[in-house]
Amino acid sequence: MAFVTLSASRHDDPTGSPSSTARPGTRTGRRGARRRAVALAATLTLATALAACTGGDPDPAASTAAPAVEADGARAAAPEGVVTLAEEDPAALALAASRTFFTTAPVAVVVPADVAEDAVAVGVAGALAERVVAPVLVAGDDAALADELARLDAAAAVVVAPEGTSVPGLGDVTAVHVDPAAVAPDGAVDEESLAGAADLAVQDVPATGTAETSTGVLALTDPATGSAARPAAATARASGATVVDAPGGDPRTTSEAVQAVAAAGATATVGLGASFGSPDDLAWRVEAAATGTELPGGGQLALPGKRYVALYGSPGAPVLGVLGEQDVAATIARAQEHAAWYQGFTDEPVVPTLEIITTVASGSAGSDGNYSNERAADLARPYVDAAREAGVYVVLDFQPGRTDFLTQVRAYEDLVAQPHVGVALDPEWRLGPDQVHLAQIGSVGVDEVNAVGDYLAGLVRERDLPQKVFLLHQFRTSMITDRARLDTAHPELATVVHADGQGGQEAKAATWSTLHRDAPAGLFWGWKNFYDEDAPMLTPERTWGISPTPDFVSYQ
Repeated sequence: MAFVTLSASRHDDPTGSPSSTARPGTRTGRRGARRRAVALAATLTLATALAACTGGDPDPAASTAAPAVEADGARAAAPEGVVTLAEEDPAALALAASRTFFTTAPVAVVVPADVAEDAVAVGVAGALAERVVAPVLVAGDDAALADELARLDAAAAVVVAPEGTSVPGLGDVTAVHVDPAAVAPDGAVDEESLAGAADLAVQDVPATGTAETSTGVLALTDPATGSAARPAAATARASGATVVDAPGGDPRTTSEAVQAVAAAGATATVGLGASFGSPDDLAWRVEAAATGTELPGGGQLALPGKRYVALYGSPGAPVLGVLGEQDVAATIARAQEHAAWYQGFTDEPVVPTLEIITTVASGSAGSDGNYSNERAADLARPYVDAAREAGVYVVLDFQPGRTDFLTQVRAYEDLVAQPHVGVALDPEWRLGPDQVHLAQIGSVGVDEVNAVGDYLAGLVRERDLPQKVFLLHQFRTSMITDRARLDTAHPELATVVHADGQGGQEAKAATWSTLHRDAPAGLFWGWKNFYDEDAPMLTPERTWGISPTPDFVSYQ
């Protein structure tokens, strides 16, 4: 055995950066790194088998050996469209990533299964993989590891583990060891140690040609998967892919993810882990994130992660609520003021919001006989436009009388389709064929509500929009019949049940409790404060103290 000991100076770049250009082969362009290795402060042990020596005269044929033939360099694969790798086991996910991101690789980086839980070791493996352009494999299933090394046509494996660590499944592949403690003595990869390690680890590997890395490939990881996806992400980076964290398996979740996806301009996307769902699940989310459009408060998810405080009413109609008591600019300012009351209670952004009554319940049948006054879209448009510029969310509220909710919502599609606009249904003002307003509390069947949800979800997908707030007013259980069948599974929507009863606080608290009883899973919750009708109206502190804390608070 030959042992090499190196010393290194400190450098704190833990991973290096991905490349989308051709890279030198494993024996090219590293002389400078080897010279720098003299100054290292970590220890790297490399063991290689030495050829047996015998006495006597040398074999004359030994001087006539055939010239070495340079092997092909690593070649990154070219994924197409959107792919999801649903494996949950780190070894299986690493193998799937290798097959997805690499066509061939003369060198592979291998991490023993027990080392794969160590973030530092996997960081070293990933950094080495970027240096030599190689996938990172986790030794788990011996036969599967051997098959993948054969598929890659790998001649050598860099094992990230102390010398002497046994890794079954390598077969006749030349194995060299890199001790992660030598390259990352303090938990951070030392760049010069890494350069020396990468150079020495492949010094006895046959020379290879220029590596071909990928361009236009995006790899998404979910931080919640912890160590499981780290080797797979390292493989993606080594292949040239851009790697972006998408919390919860959804690239719409954070502003950082949305902007990174938009900047990537990818032609292919790979989701690493089961949380990304099916390719179809991920594809429309990626298309939405790629627009770079964000909701007020950041990202493309309306809920969770935000709170909303709204002014309720209709433009130019003070009798319908506080929204109509002032002009557009003053309304925006008042909504911002109300939201600011709550920001000190939470680290989540509190989004100022306008809930605009768009169709108003009417005491007369009107020319269309539906007892609903469909106000012109141009009355709401200045508020919608000003809200967009000010970072204010908008919810359009519908009171349909004898017509159905879907018909009315569709009539305002040009407003509804704007990224910062959601929809509210007010069943109190939904009439049967022979009913009139104020003779009873209105109601709607759940199938009609679900039809609106289906329409909105389709609109979001078709137009690559952020998630929309879908708000349902309710203060009696009878207002939404058969609510147990309410479809809350649309990831395009954040469905909110909004308790908008008025009066004494004891009665309002009882309504809140009743509405929560047997509620479908996946709902968010809203509360309304009435300036004139509540006795008394709750302060912001008391409103925030409601349990569970409302996601959406409105003022009328």
